[in-house]
Amino acid sequence: MMTRVIRRLPGLSSVLSARSAGWGVSLLALAAATATAPALAQQPAATPASTAEVVLTDQMVELDPITVVATRTQQSWIDTLAAVSVVRPEQIEMLMPMRTQDLFEGMPGVTAIQNGNSPQTAINIRGLQDFGRVAVFVDGARQNFTQLGHGDGAGTFFVEPGLIADVDVVRGPVSNIYGSGAIGGVVTMRTKDADDIMRPNETWGVEADGEFAGNGPMGYGSLLGAARVGQNVDLFVGGTYRNQDDYKDGDGNEVAYTGYETWTGIAKATIRPADFHELKFEVMNYESQFTTGSSASSTATQYATDVTNTTATASWNYSNPDDNLFDWRSSVYWNRVDEDQVKVVGSSSLITGDVGDPRSFVIDTVGFDANNTSRFALGAVENAITYGGDYFHDDVDNTDDYGFGEGYNPSGERGVGGAFVQWKANYSTWLEAIAALRYDAYSLSSADGGTSGDRLSPKFTLGITPVAWLTVYGTYAEGYRAPSVTEALVAGPHPAVFSGGLTPFSFVPNPNLEAEIGKNKEVGVNIKQDNLFVTGDRLRIKANYYQNDVENYIELVTYGSPACIYSVRGYCVAYNDYSLAQYQNVDEARLRGFEFEGTYDAGKWFLGLSGQTMTGEVTAGPDEGQPLSTVQPDQITTTLGFRFWEGKLTVAARWTAVAAVTASDLPTNSVYDATDSFNLVSLYAGYQPNENTLVRFSVENLLDEQYTQYQNFLPSAGLTVKAGLTVRFGGGEVAQAEPALITK
Repeated sequence: MMTRVIRRLPGLSSVLSARSAGWGVSLLALAAATATAPALAQQPAATPASTAEVVLTDQMVELDPITVVATRTQQSWIDTLAAVSVVRPEQIEMLMPMRTQDLFEGMPGVTAIQNGNSPQTAINIRGLQDFGRVAVFVDGARQNFTQLGHGDGAGTFFVEPGLIADVDVVRGPVSNIYGSGAIGGVVTMRTKDADDIMRPNETWGVEADGEFAGNGPMGYGSLLGAARVGQNVDLFVGGTYRNQDDYKDGDGNEVAYTGYETWTGIAKATIRPADFHELKFEVMNYESQFTTGSSASSTATQYATDVTNTTATASWNYSNPDDNLFDWRSSVYWNRVDEDQVKVVGSSSLITGDVGDPRSFVIDTVGFDANNTSRFALGAVENAITYGGDYFHDDVDNTDDYGFGEGYNPSGERGVGGAFVQWKANYSTWLEAIAALRYDAYSLSSADGGTSGDRLSPKFTLGITPVAWLTVYGTYAEGYRAPSVTEALVAGPHPAVFSGGLTPFSFVPNPNLEAEIGKNKEVGVNIKQDNLFVTGDRLRIKANYYQNDVENYIELVTYGSPACIYSVRGYCVAYNDYSLAQYQNVDEARLRGFEFEGTYDAGKWFLGLSGQTMTGEVTAGPDEGQPLSTVQPDQITTTLGFRFWEGKLTVAARWTAVAAVTASDLPTNSVYDATDSFNLVSLYAGYQPNENTLVRFSVENLLDEQYTQYQNFLPSAGLTVKAGLTVRFGGGEVAQAEPALITK
């Protein structure tokens, strides 16, 4: 007879995802999972930043990661009635991410866009990106940086992937209770903390990590330390350094300006002043230096760039399993991104200035987030009511006295806030219903005018579990995105494109710009089956089909009489067919797609598959029938791995096939170029000879494929060999003659 026991174990979600979170996202997470699971089962219960549900039977230990990103209530990844993907520490360790985009590789419906000449990253979810359509949070702090040029940079962030412990992504506006604007989806990232370094019964711990990549080359190092003061105070401090030289593409050509240097510092203090109460304070600083530009040409305009991204957060959480009235979470944050640039290459231009001219882009974002969950039973129905609110304020201060950088990116202020209530009900084990309502309001202002608006956005989800291993769900959800400072307030004449030429067109502000509304319909299935073919095996699958209709879709529109852009001796020799440009609510867009991710794990071997197919087009307005240029190409990722030597050694191979983007897939006025299809093959190996040491090797782009990711203008790296070594040790109350492993 099997006995079912559920308990919370520290840091366990990092192991869980390896076993069941989908191999399209990770490859070798099972190496660490297999090695650490037995030790974890012996640890005392605790409640860390990442928790997991553990089901103990006389046959197996079932491990599934816990996420809160979809409903703000803790729920197993596989049981969530939404398109959710997660990445946990062991997956990240095995992937050895050199760039932020590596964290999202193979994740269905999600593309991280990161050109080789900059560490800044933009997230595209289901064909929606830029201007806050995807809400990105790092340790609860919203990332709202924008540096718009010709068709790019309208929503990016800077983060060191070596500091990231957890990544949670929900696709579509189904997480409208999480924050304003997320009509595309929500991305949350958690940086490492004391619980990732120390055991619950340790008083100190240290983690040292070193990595090397041959293409560039690239070197990375980090040193993180944690200490426990008494029973109620945890301290965490650390830093990282990464240096990348120019890499070579698949043809063996060095890609100029792809080198960068990045260093970070982080400090956290966690205080438990009373039972079930937790206060957390954090300061994190990120600095990077690199040279970037607007094209792959060596003579194109290039900027020497210094970026500082500073974040400070404070949170107060209360969670008592015996208190059904209060389950409280709250945080306040401040985030500043300061990007200073100096032109180092390029001809004299009224758009970019002269060599040596400086410019800067600064955004300060302050905000708060607070919510509470109350639980009660009505007959056979278990109910959870979650209610709360959030607000953020952007203060944009951009300066370009010599070019048009400030013209593309006007200074101004924006305040966006909202409140929500969500009801989640479970009847027996076969029926779950979720209903939510969110109210959003915003105001936007500058010296040239402003705009404001508000709206109620509903959500309803129904899930049915006819048999224990299968759940079918359907969702209707709406999201509301306020226009950005740039969209509503950009104004002024565009500089001449030729020396001595005339203004080609003028930007016209639009203080009456309306917010976008996303209306998403989605059906999905969750499959969770254990002991399917052999004792102890497990199958996990999430698949869904969606249609997101976006009303008041905001696009840059050109109009007006033809304008002369170049004259010779008073005679015009070159014309634009327009003289004015303005962001307008001229279009409605429809995005459709199918997403799949799953894994089968038989212990000694595992197989994973993930992929997506999507389409998007304008359904109303002057461009009706035109495809959306932000829709990503179809792709599929397959992973096959094996474990040897009682799980100490894991090897795996991954194949990712990405479809071409042809001219017919793009609108007639697309700022992006078509790309060829490509195939990427990678090999991985992870070896844990003892509890203190983890050695990792990988070969990326094994076939040395020459390719350029869609929406990038620089080719990606060719064959890259990587190696890494992580050592963790600690001590304290239970220290032995040798330092004990700080397992997670």
